[in-house]
Amino acid sequence: MRLTWHTTTLELAEPLRISRSVTTTRDAVRVTVEHAGIRGYGEAVARTYLDLPTPRIIRAPAAARPWIERHPDPETASTATAEDSTAPAHLPPGVFAAIEAALLDLVGKRAGEPVHRLLGTAHTPAAATARTIGIVDAAHAATSAAHLCASGFTVVKIKAGSPDPALDLDLARVAAVHAAAPHATLLLDPNGAWTERQALDLLPSFAALGVEAVEQPVAPGRPNVLARIAERSPIPVIADEDAVSYHDALRLAGHVHGVNIKLAKCGGVRAALRIVEALRGSGTDIMLGCLTADSLGIAPAVHLVDRARWVDLDGHLLLAHDPWTGIGGTDGVVRASAHSGLGVRPTNTGAAQ
Repeated sequence: MRLTWHTTTLELAEPLRISRSVTTTRDAVRVTVEHAGIRGYGEAVARTYLDLPTPRIIRAPAAARPWIERHPDPETASTATAEDSTAPAHLPPGVFAAIEAALLDLVGKRAGEPVHRLLGTAHTPAAATARTIGIVDAAHAATSAAHLCASGFTVVKIKAGSPDPALDLDLARVAAVHAAAPHATLLLDPNGAWTERQALDLLPSFAALGVEAVEQPVAPGRPNVLARIAERSPIPVIADEDAVSYHDALRLAGHVHGVNIKLAKCGGVRAALRIVEALRGSGTDIMLGCLTADSLGIAPAVHLVDRARWVDLDGHLLLAHDPWTGIGGTDGVVRASAHSGLGVRPTNTGAAQ
């Protein structure tokens, strides 16, 4: 087997402003595992809040290469990603997730089976995905929401955390989206921008405007505060930045209404499945989320959508150009492919060489 990697830059169709940053581009590192003339692909994307800058991603596969290439075939290596304690220490979860995805893609292609069947799901998973509207003025938000609903979207996620002390701009943005898309399910995401007091004061107003759940209303690092807000909130509270690892999810189980699983946070598909199983029956539901990425980066999570109450897998839909295709989403529904492996393919011939 041979492990290689390649870096590219993904451009967003328009800047995405959230409470802590504005994103216009995102570096993506595609990892390739090749065996007997067949290639499997995965992807890691740079993200500051996960301590995953581009140079760290680029360095990491070199550390993993001897470990991967010592296995006789991808099936053995794929099993080892779940079981082998000799995996390289300190490999970033996002890079581990990308390597695991490439191995699953390759194993599926060799077996002629899609990844979801390798994971025990016979049917082809599909789910309505949220589509994100960033921190923009109310008129822009309303126009975007109307266009999304006309395209088939039934779930809209609105970013919050505007820099005005009274947060009137957040309320105005949500009110405009609700008026423009009255039948859509609305999710709200301040990315930790509020204080506990602001959250408790504002959530009833947002609930009255049709918001059905809120992600990470306060800054991460104090899960007890998040739990207090969840106890008093009129709508479900979902942990995101406070729910990075398996142990984070266990600590929050039963104390919040949901946790946002992102493969780049927890370390891949099998790590996500362990969280799903651990939370079963706890009263804490699952959201499947993503970073801004192309269809290759989003695809592994799409094979898990049947495990989630909320699905937010729209990272590829934010791009000016998606170099991969195969998971849908433009009509508001993401679908795992019935083709073998991850089921994605490059949009340009030769792009995945």
